[in-house]
Formats: sequence, structure tokens, C-alpha cells
Amino acid sequence: MLVLNRAETEALLDPDDLRRAVARAMVDVSAGRASMPPRIAADVRERDALLAAMPAYLPDLDGLAAKLVSLFPHNAGTRWPTHQAVIVLFDAETGAPAALIDGTSVTAARTAAGSAVATDLLARQDARVLAILGTGVQARSHAHAVERVRSFDEVRVWGRNPDHAEDLAKELAAHLDCRVVALDTLDGACSGADVVCATTHSPDPVVVRTAIAPGTHVNSVGYNASGREVDDGTIADALVVVESRAAVLAPLPSGSNDIRIPIDEGLITEDHVATELGELVVGNKPGRTSDDQLTLYKSVGIAAQDVAAAAMVQRAARARGAGTTVDL
Repeated sequence: MLVLNRAETEALLDPDDLRRAVARAMVDVSAGRASMPPRIAADVRERDALLAAMPAYLPDLDGLAAKLVSLFPHNAGTRWPTHQAVIVLFDAETGAPAALIDGTSVTAARTAAGSAVATDLLARQDARVLAILGTGVQARSHAHAVERVRSFDEVRVWGRNPDHAEDLAKELAAHLDCRVVALDTLDGACSGADVVCATTHSPDPVVVRTAIAPGTHVNSVGYNASGREVDDGTIADALVVVESRAAVLAPLPSGSNDIRIPIDEGLITEDHVATELGELVVGNKPGRTSDDQLTLYKSVGIAAQDVAAAAMVQRAARARGAGTTVDL
């Protein structure tokens, strides 16, 4: 069995290859070829936390795997990440365990890769200003992934803690070939932004319709069981794209608060979820139809993306001779 630690896994997560792998996985999901049961979770109520199990099989990628991921939001600001995971890959012909891969780095990278696919398909071609809402792992990974599909002149960073926003802006400025600034207010970060990436654990909306200009593309990947990241106005006005209708529209707490709550309150219907990402990839559904259209990619994170990323990492590891082989 191949074992890959975090450093080894991160080194094998080529961002462009990963974006293409995630896009293929989304096509499998939308075409009905993927086997992907709803995730299940054990609640750790004392910590407002959970441990989730996410299995999937992707025939086109020959990927069979399961991710175990913990979400401990109170880890924010400590030495421990809020999301920690492992992924076990199985041989799709024999069912034998084939690889154990660090899932924490995969989760960070594949989530941002999904947003990069959505941005490439939905953002205006002339998008020049990127706003990153949040200062954690996903904020960092989104800045690096999304800038690969659009040429930004400016990246804005906002977070509840101004010091953290300044630190992230300085870090990104050393790697991105554009102006990077930390801003103190949400309105300031979002005003005039062409692409907004919301990567928070906020219980209250950080994507607010009054701050979003016409023609903006929004990626929302944050989750909070007690609240929402995107407000009603944005949901109602936007072309809404998701990874999987079944995953987003599942009853709470499995589904998306950002989508389910407006549906349950009668603001929108399930038909308001216009399309899945995989349908856009193959061109079965239209995406943006005008420069002033508001578009929203709402991600809940699905197992197919993890399997696609893990299968890609496993192939790269074999080609490079990376990792450690152990007998179980």
C-alpha cells in the first residue's frame, strides 16, 4: 500500500492537472456515471464539530476511494487546521486498498480547483479584480488557483482579523504577479470586484447583494451549520451553479444552508439551481449570457472531487517513485 504524507501529497498536486481532473469528475457526476452516496457524519457536539465519511467511484478516472474528514471550527487560530482528512484509495478491479493519502491538502486544493473551473466558465473574460473573503487555508488556495484562469491586476483580501488579512496579503504579494492589498471592510473588498471568493466560516452572510456589482462572479465555499455565507438578495438575483443538485438540495444539515433556507422560506424554488458544473464543462447548459449577469458557484464539497484529486496524486506518485510502500 502506498502512503503519502502531506508534504509529498502537496508536491504532487499540480494545479492545472488538478483543475482538469476535477472538471472531468464533475462531468461524471452530471452524466450520472459516478457512484456517490450522500455523506454521513458523526457530530461532536461539545466542539461544534463533526467527522464525515465521503466515498465515491468514478469510472472514467478509474477512481474508487473514501475520505474521512473532520471539521473542527474551533481550531481556527491554533496549530491544528479546521479541516483534517485522510483518503484511502482502493483498486477498482480487486477492491484491495491501494493508497493512503493526506486528505487535508487534497481538500484545500480540490475545493479551490472547483472554484477555478467555475471561474473559468462563468467569470467575464475581462475580469481584473479578485476579492478574497477570509484568511484561512481556503482563502490562500483560492487566490493561487483562481489567478491561473484570469489575469488579475488586483487581489483584495478581507478578514475579520485585520492583522490576519495583512499577513495573507503580504504572503500572496510575494507569489502573485499583481497588486495585493488588505482591506478593512467587506464593502470595500467587494465593491467593483469582478470575482469574489468567499471562504469563511461566518454564521452571517459575507456576500451581500448591495455590495456586489452587476457582472460579478461569486464562488462560495464556506460552511457554518448555524448560518449562511451568501444573502438572499445574491441568491435570488444570481445564476446559481452547483457541483451536484442532489448534494446541495439535500435536507439540512446535509444540504447547503445558502440554498436550502431560501427554498424552505419560499424565496426561490429548487428550479432556481440552474445547472451543475459538469453540465457547463460539456456545454449542455448555458453559463453567463451577458456581461452584467450575476453568477454564483455554491460549493458544498463532494466526494467525486476528492477521488479525482487522489487518483491523480496516486498516478503522479507512481510515475515519480514518491511515497512509501508498506504491507498491511
